[in-house]
Amino acid sequence: MLVACILSLRTQDTTTGPASERLFAVAKTPATMLRLTPRAIERLIYPVGFYRTKARVILGLCRDLLARWDGRVPDTIDALLTLKGVGRKTANLVVTMGYGRPGICVDTHVHRISNRLGYVRTKSPDETEMALRAKLPRRHWIGYNDLLVAFGQNVCTPISPRCSICPVRGLCRRVGVTASR
Repeated sequence: MLVACILSLRTQDTTTGPASERLFAVAKTPATMLRLTPRAIERLIYPVGFYRTKARVILGLCRDLLARWDGRVPDTIDALLTLKGVGRKTANLVVTMGYGRPGICVDTHVHRISNRLGYVRTKSPDETEMALRAKLPRRHWIGYNDLLVAFGQNVCTPISPRCSICPVRGLCRRVGVTASR
């Protein structure tokens, strides 16, 4: 989950899935991953965005996991954040999807839509995560990202959202919306 999440950053899911499958067919553990060269990983994960950088990050993560965590991925956000290349979004995703623990993954869609609806008033994804943790009932934390990502890709798009077909338009404050369809 951790490596797949690293691959997914700034990359569409249709590219991430096949790249992850190619990589994990060759190396499934931190130890087996470290047997690969950066160039070999690059070839396996291409065409994900920033594939050269991500190959180096993956190798660094694997070294760190073996040295500090006995090859296991930590199961808390705080521990995950100590790994180089892991930010709050990745840590939350690993904790929720990998371990089934509550967390709020805030990507561009969650940040934009939560603010557009007027549910929070924040300037960054990290601020949005903290505001949502304080306001959103815990039982909704894990599913919130999945719900808003699909909604943000199809209805509440960044530029000219489709307000005319929005099922929650009556509840939306349309913060920052200057043009819509």
